[in-house]
Amino acid sequence: MKSVTIKLTQAEEVKEFVNTVNRYEYEMDLRAGRHVVDAKSILGIFSLDLSKPISLEVYSEQCDDLLRDIQRFTV
Repeated sequence: MKSVTIKLTQAEEVKEFVNTVNRYEYEMDLRAGRHVVDAKSILGIFSLDLSKPISLEVYSEQCDDLLRDIQRFTV
């Protein structure tokens, strides 16, 4: 499992993030405090507090291509 901190501040960024992660088969979650949602769910993401950075957890060790594609969202 790999974990990276991301920041999504605008609705357009959330849409772009979801479109990007949906191209990959990896299982991944977003964690904000004790709340965990599917990283591929736009509604789940909007249920989180987006005013703070959130943690993306990718359940794969070989996900460098994904991390490269979402680099603009990382903190």
